[in-house]
Amino acid sequence: MSVEHPIVTVTGSSGAGTSFVKRAVEKIFDRENLNVAIIEGDSYHKYSRVEMKQKVAESKENGGPVLTHFAEAANEFAELEALFKEYKENATGKRRYYIHSEEEAVEHNARLGTNLSPGEFTPWEPIPEGTDVLFYEGLHGMVKRMDHGPKESMHNVAQYVDLGIGVAPCINIEWMQKIYRDTSERPYSVQQVHDIILERMPDYIETIVPQFHRTHINFHRVPLIDTSDPFSTISPDAPMGPAPEDSLLICHVRHQDIDLESVKNQIDGAFLQNEETLVCGGQHMVQAMDLMMTPIIQNLIAKKRAAMARLAQS
Repeated sequence: MSVEHPIVTVTGSSGAGTSFVKRAVEKIFDRENLNVAIIEGDSYHKYSRVEMKQKVAESKENGGPVLTHFAEAANEFAELEALFKEYKENATGKRRYYIHSEEEAVEHNARLGTNLSPGEFTPWEPIPEGTDVLFYEGLHGMVKRMDHGPKESMHNVAQYVDLGIGVAPCINIEWMQKIYRDTSERPYSVQQVHDIILERMPDYIETIVPQFHRTHINFHRVPLIDTSDPFSTISPDAPMGPAPEDSLLICHVRHQDIDLESVKNQIDGAFLQNEETLVCGGQHMVQAMDLMMTPIIQNLIAKKRAAMARLAQS
């Protein structure tokens, strides 16, 4: 694999907490003074908000599996794979944005001279030149799927990733966080979120879960309080899940640049369950993430700069 142009991904289901991990990684990028090409997973969905509603309705009317954003049929896996391949080789590629809100619409319309609305995509644009690393956060950063369309082919996004981070909390916490977000920040009821979770379950099992076998680090949060009924979240004032101090963080690591024994010794109360798994209190989540991810990112950038220096001298 090329080391000149590294790719880092954060992958997990809706409600898993990937945005939290994204912020932790971005702090490392800022501290290392890196120029980063940010890729939002939503921008590689296939359909606009209006189109997706139509496609979902059609799938229900046809009596087949309900189309969800987890599924290959609702995403541009070929485009995402092409981006990762091109970035690895040349630090180039194209990206776009999915507009989530009126605020984002105003921002992108001013920048592009367009008249786009929430739920639509911006035009494809080239990634700016001179970036140090590509950073993806979304549902499919480590996906590997066989496309059984007219021309059967394999979409293997994961093969280009230098650091893949999986976020997979206890399923009840994931559901609680999704319910909280979708009922407090988006116009959904608990019952509607309940239905979405059920509709997405086959695609969750088939598409999302297998990615966690390909990641280099998985962060798995486990509750220490009763979360047996996540659907009891009935109002925006209800908690989004256990407080950090009411949970444990299980860190499963498959990367040679992480010394788990050293990480354990720097976190109060942490212990090694086995040679690949560290356990610590949830209140130490940010510290654990920083200690694990920083040396990997530093080494990736050091290899990139050394390779570029050799290229310049040749």
